[in-house]
Amino acid sequence: MSDPDTNSWNDRIIAEVRANAGYAAWSSDEEFAAGRPVPPWVPGFDERQGMPLILVHHTGARTGRKRISPLFYQPVGDNWAVFATHGGSPHHPAWYRNLMASPQVTVEVGTETVPAVARLAQGAERERIWAKEIALVPKFAEFEAAAGRQIPVVVLERAN
Repeated sequence: MSDPDTNSWNDRIIAEVRANAGYAAWSSDEEFAAGRPVPPWVPGFDERQGMPLILVHHTGARTGRKRISPLFYQPVGDNWAVFATHGGSPHHPAWYRNLMASPQVTVEVGTETVPAVARLAQGAERERIWAKEIALVPKFAEFEAAAGRQIPVVVLERAN
C-alpha cells in the first residue's frame, strides 16, 4: 500500500517537473529530513534550476495500476539510464520491480513524451554508466555501500 505522504510528494514533484521542463526545485534540509524524495543540492548541478528528473510511466507488477515515478537519470545517447538506489535500502524500489515485470514504459523528459522499453544494463555497459554516475553523484556510491547490493542500472530505450 502507498503512503499518502509519499503520494503527495510525488504529485508535487511531478507537477514541478512538468512546469519546469524537466527540473524540480532542490529540497531544503528540512524537506529532505522529512522524506521529500528529491535529494538536497548536489554539486555539479545549477542550484537555481534544480534537479533534472524524468517522469517514467509504468505499470504496477502486482496491482496493474498505472504509476509515475520521478527519477534522476543519465542521458545515454538518445536513451536514458535510471538507478535503483532506493536511498541505500537493501531492497529494490517498487518502480524497478515494475519495470522488470512490464518493460513497456512512457518517458517524459523535458517537454517531450516518448514510448520506451526498459532493460537491465549488465557487464561493461553497466560499469561504464555506473562509473560516470558516481563521478557525477558520489552519494550513489554511498547508497550502494549502505544497501549491500549492486545497484541496478536500467536503460530506457526509445521505442520506434
